[in-house]
Amino acid sequence: MKKIVTIQDVSCVGKCSLTVALPIISAMGIETAIIPTAVLSTHTMFNGFTFRDLTSDITSICEHWKKEKFQFDAIYTGYLGSFEQLDLMKALIKDFGGKNTLTIVDPCMADNGKLYPGFTQEFAFAMKDLCSKADVILPNMTEASFMLGIPYKANGYDLQYIKDLLKQLANTGSKKVVLKGIEFSEVQSEVGDVRGRIGIVAYDKESDTFSWYFHEKMNQCFHGTGDIFASVFTGAMVRGKNFKESYSLAANFVVESIKATLSHDDHNIYGVDFETAIPYLISNM
Repeated sequence: MKKIVTIQDVSCVGKCSLTVALPIISAMGIETAIIPTAVLSTHTMFNGFTFRDLTSDITSICEHWKKEKFQFDAIYTGYLGSFEQLDLMKALIKDFGGKNTLTIVDPCMADNGKLYPGFTQEFAFAMKDLCSKADVILPNMTEASFMLGIPYKANGYDLQYIKDLLKQLANTGSKKVVLKGIEFSEVQSEVGDVRGRIGIVAYDKESDTFSWYFHEKMNQCFHGTGDIFASVFTGAMVRGKNFKESYSLAANFVVESIKATLSHDDHNIYGVDFETAIPYLISNM
């Protein structure tokens, strides 16, 4: 059985981070090891949440794993809350990575033109350094802009602008880049007419090729969809799907999860009903 280790926080209520990654990757038939970086009573869209930092436990966990000679087919990092955790992830990649281990970094720190609370531009540059150790990185447009230190563009860009962003990101060291949340307001000659849709443009540095996938845009946003995307993408790559198949499946599963959520009249705003969509995921593996 394939094995993935994922490193991110645990929110006891609210579907994101490890409470998304663990069930999704496991449902894809992959053994899932975890390193929790913190425990929160809820995720951060709630007021008054409790927070316990587990940074001090990470080194001892990794030292025990090294003694046991554990190996993984992939390392997948999600939300990391401090500079120290970024440094610990570099050490983890050095100790458990290698040519037979896929390293995926989701630089989960910003959206809609803003950094999440508590993060700074300096943190974004430090995240870029962690991304340089990865085989694949999964930024959205906001995260890409902060890591490169350039102004965020919500719209009005063309395909060439996106290609330039992707090459700049790849030039920091990662082999493949998946850039999420792309929307074109004009017809693009290579992509076609995808106005009114949202999607992904990706770059493979080793083959110097671009690819893309655009899909239905849902009218409502939910917390945790980026974690769902990253988890499915990681599982699909480990299960042997190719690069484009993996990010396309991840995008489709997010859409199916949102549709499942909206089918409930009493749906809440703090999590996506990915559980109902899991049969879709399994059938498309």
